[in-house]
Parts: sequence; structure tokens; C-alpha cells
Amino acid sequence: MGLTYSEVGDTRPADPQWGEPPSGFRQYSRTVAIGHGREFWDRVSAEVLHWGVKRRSGFRVRPDTEAAEGMDYRISAGFGPMMVHEPVRVVQVVDLPNRRGFAYGTLHGHPVSGEEAFIVHLDPDGTVYLTLRSLTRAAPSGRWRAGFPILLLAQLFYRRRYLRVLAN
Repeated sequence: MGLTYSEVGDTRPADPQWGEPPSGFRQYSRTVAIGHGREFWDRVSAEVLHWGVKRRSGFRVRPDTEAAEGMDYRISAGFGPMMVHEPVRVVQVVDLPNRRGFAYGTLHGHPVSGEEAFIVHLDPDGTVYLTLRSLTRAAPSGRWRAGFPILLLAQLFYRRRYLRVLAN
């Protein structure tokens, strides 16, 4: 099962600045201050690498391991028969003294096509920031393709949640 797009790594979680999106994708980027201090940084930076933003936002992630480059995961949300499963692959991990996070790409069967990154970074003044980046377009095929506009609304809902769940 391969990725649903060819622009692998374009959310660039290791880079402080992000450039132009590849053609055909909706680009999203937002950075918010979530806390302050080395102790807070240590806790949330470890949590981000363990899928903390997704988990705290109501998703289940299997397997229950730290994000590892090249590894496939299954993200699930919903209740009972209304469960949505999202197959993904981690395409890049960054683990630096002041910047940690990862990006995952969509596999066939995912409701959309693209990449999403969760990055935390520590400024010299001790402020800890969370950055979300995503590139999204309709899935290349499948039952979800027709519902793409509704999926964009769900994305807005979850992005707001993502930006709050780690805040101090």
C-alpha cells in the first residue's frame, strides 16, 4: 500500500520556514504559543512524538508507538459503526534539541490525500510553540472523494482542537 501523493516530505517539519505548496494542494500552517519553560518543553516534545496531538484530540493510533519514519499507522475516530480509519505512513521525524515533531502521509484508503505535520519548538526565551502544517487534496479515488468538501469542514474542527490540546 503506497502513499497517495508524490510530494513526500513537503511539510518540512525540520525547517522553521515553509515555502510554496506543490500544485493542486490546499496548504495550511499555523503556529501558536502553548507554554513556557524547559520542563514544559520536555513533556510536550516527548508527547508530540507519541502522537499526543492526535490522541488528545480524540483519535486512536495503532500501533501505540512513538512516530517512526517509514512506519505505517492506523488512525481512527468516531463511535461504533461511524468509525473512520485513516491509514498513514510517517514520512519524516525531527528530533533536535529545540525542535521535535513528525510528518505523516496518507495511504490508499485514507479519506483525503496529502501530508500533515505536528512540530513543537522551543525559543531562546523559553516559549514553547506548536506548529501545524498540512497539504490536502481530494483522495485519488474511493468513496471519500465525493465528500471532500465535508471532510474539509471536519479538518477545520480538528485543527482548532489540535492547537489547544497541549496548551499549558
